[in-house]
Amino acid sequence: MHYSPEALEAFLYVVETGSFSATARKLKKSQSTISTAIANLELDLGVTLFDRNSRYPVITQDGLRVLPYVKAIFTANERLEALSVRLTNNIESRLSFVLSDLWETAHHESILQQFSERYPDTEFECIIAEDDDVIDSIQSGRSHVGVLRVQKKYPVDISTARLQVGTEMAIFIRQDNPLARLDNVDIDALQTVRQLVLKTYVSPDNVLSTGPVWSSPSLLMLLEMAEQGFGWGVLPRWLVLQFGHHVLKELSVEGWPQLFEVDVIWSNKNPPGPAGRWLIDELHHRQPT
Repeated sequence: MHYSPEALEAFLYVVETGSFSATARKLKKSQSTISTAIANLELDLGVTLFDRNSRYPVITQDGLRVLPYVKAIFTANERLEALSVRLTNNIESRLSFVLSDLWETAHHESILQQFSERYPDTEFECIIAEDDDVIDSIQSGRSHVGVLRVQKKYPVDISTARLQVGTEMAIFIRQDNPLARLDNVDIDALQTVRQLVLKTYVSPDNVLSTGPVWSSPSLLMLLEMAEQGFGWGVLPRWLVLQFGHHVLKELSVEGWPQLFEVDVIWSNKNPPGPAGRWLIDELHHRQPT
């Protein structure tokens, strides 16, 4: 049986957004179009996917069983499109790469050198952003390939691949702060000092402290704020080592340091061309050094 790609897409978006109207806005279609697509899919499958008795649709047990199969169809379709892109070899004239300061520059410097030699005529742009701002840049079409720390959940139109290289994050404070003289620092002591928090423009929700906070959408800016003595922050060890000025001390706090895993992401609605696919493959297969 043939299932409409539009209906499958609508199903995934309703699951993600929890609303027919929100799905309609996302896909730039009328709400009646989305409702009809879901109803037709339910007829094709012979099951009820959503309970419509409340204000918002609630996925049914049958819907939960269908969900992984629909995701698998979209994944297979994306792989077929990626293969088609590689085979046609229609190289894009411009590629925009958005990445987090979480990811050590040494991991991509050699890749960019290979990119320069392989695609000498492709204009290349590099943008620094974090978390949801990376996702927003990909979804808006501003960028084609992104690297960011692993998120709990990604939008339906975002494809991901886990990188083999992660980043060690630790808590740092200026070395002349009284906390820096302690062998071990507990969480309560941290609450008495201002936290320097990473907050994206899209979703500012990374506050760990119940005490005072200052924020920035840039890890490099947080590094500078910590060095100026404005508080403590969670920073990549490599960033402090490479760009710091030897004025910070890593605090010994229970549960830290932590290894943050990293994903490469791209849009499956507007996938990158051969140059972008090559970059994704190289990032994905990069081995730890």
